[in-house]
Amino acid sequence: MRPAGRSANQVRPVTLTRNYTKHAEGSVLVEFGDTKVLCTASIEEGVPRFLKGQGQG
Repeated sequence: MRPAGRSANQVRPVTLTRNYTKHAEGSVLVEFGDTKVLCTASIEEGVPRFLKGQGQG
């Protein structure tokens, strides 16, 4: 038994909040009890600056 009263194989409730941020192409806030994870993704057209002129990207 865990301190919070859950059994060893019982998981916390999981909450997903899509489009959590305004300025990323995609974002999600994932919550597992007091643990929170924010994931964002953005895209941009073209080759990254560090690859320009390298024939890659």
